[in-house]
Amino acid sequence: MKVSEIQAVLGAKIFNEVDEELEVDYGYSCDLMSDVLAFVQNNDVLLTGTVNPQVVRTCQMVDIRVIVFVRAKEPSAEIIEQATDAGILLMGTHHSMYSASALLYEAGLPGEEIENDF
Repeated sequence: MKVSEIQAVLGAKIFNEVDEELEVDYGYSCDLMSDVLAFVQNNDVLLTGTVNPQVVRTCQMVDIRVIVFVRAKEPSAEIIEQATDAGILLMGTHHSMYSASALLYEAGLPGEEIENDF
């Protein structure tokens, strides 16, 4: 799914100037960056309510190129600069994480399945 489609589906605001024609294959919703490090394996967009520099650093480590901040949270100028330097697009939406995830799934963006032996 193109970032422009994500923006339209979520009514999202773009915070920095990075390639808006980026495409992602999966969605992942999480506030725990340790889970992002442990479970993200593919070309994901990260939906999170955590707004701090660690989010950008974590996304750099697992090659996430798009972050959507939920619940109308906005990143600081420092975070925007850090993400721009890293080539990571930052967006924000007023939707909750649950609703934003559902809207993207309904629009055709699958969630990343986690392999687990229950």
